Amino acid sequence: MSRVPLVFVLAGAMLAPPILSANTVVEEIIARVNNQIITRSDYEREEQQMKDEAQQQDPARAEQIISEQQKDVLRGLIDRELLLEKAKDLDISAETELVKRLDDMRKQMHLDSMEDLQKAAEAQGVSYEDFKENLRTEILTQQVIQREVGSHINISPEEERKFYEDHKAEFSHPERIRLSEILISTDKAGNDQQKLDADKAQADDLLKQIKAGAGFDAVAKKYSEGPAAAQGGDLGYFERGKLAKELEDLTFGMKKDDVSNVIRTKQGFVILKVTEHQQAGVPSFNDIEPRIQEAVYMQKLQPALREYLKKLREDAYIDIRTGYVDTGASPNETKPIVTTAAKESGAKVLKKKKKFGVF
Repeated sequence: MSRVPLVFVLAGAMLAPPILSANTVVEEIIARVNNQIITRSDYEREEQQMKDEAQQQDPARAEQIISEQQKDVLRGLIDRELLLEKAKDLDISAETELVKRLDDMRKQMHLDSMEDLQKAAEAQGVSYEDFKENLRTEILTQQVIQREVGSHINISPEEERKFYEDHKAEFSHPERIRLSEILISTDKAGNDQQKLDADKAQADDLLKQIKAGAGFDAVAKKYSEGPAAAQGGDLGYFERGKLAKELEDLTFGMKKDDVSNVIRTKQGFVILKVTEHQQAGVPSFNDIEPRIQEAVYMQKLQPALREYLKKLREDAYIDIRTGYVDTGASPNETKPIVTTAAKESGAKVLKKKKKFGVF
């Protein structure tokens, strides 16, 4: 993604026609949300991202997914602007969480510094500043949703039980385990036996701490060099046949909350914990109650969020260019009153574009 270009917004007042050079790009504004604008480039970028995600998630159904979601692209952009404005009203800051998430990414990628993370992003053709801004936006919108909508959702035991009974078939599965790991990587050790011995000693010490009562997830977050360190080492679920035979025999013979000894693997020295061990069939309600709570929460969150965003629209000034539709619009929205001249002059923004790139 390129750096966000400098944008000159033409005010609603009558302006002299601008003198356009050969390398000036004229772009349409397709929506105004209070003092913010959404341009055709914003729309096309969001549309392309939606298509890419659909292709990655389910290539076989990508066309169908795109067809279903295409109509809501502008709605999503307007939702985002409204939530970001609400974050300002609520004085919500994303900076602390942003630093934490970036540092978690750094650890997962086994990088030594944030500068290395920036270089890794740019090596993949990603603007680090754009990436951070997108992550900041995600954090802010999530916090507004949780504070303004999620905190008001209540789930009763009866609702949980009904959801479980109605979806039993979906919960059925073969025997599987959920694993967490602590990895002390030996990538840097190579054939250096002294370094290998030091790595093994560190792993043994961590296992000793866990047996003495230290929390596995806390130790993983602090010391593990595995890709799931930031998640407390959680690797997710594994069915039989998905692990190396030696590891499968070991872990499928363990019970819930059992912790292995230090294991030597190609990646390094590993300590494994079985956080769940589910037999084939439908798990009991008690075994999956947290999953049921999450499912019911999400089921109730979506309509509640749409209702909340509808109310935000009613308190905002939103103007949509002819030919585009906000599928989340409320019939009670108040549209700004503008003159014909203002509409014409305000319908475009100028982007200064130099010969070899956008600045």
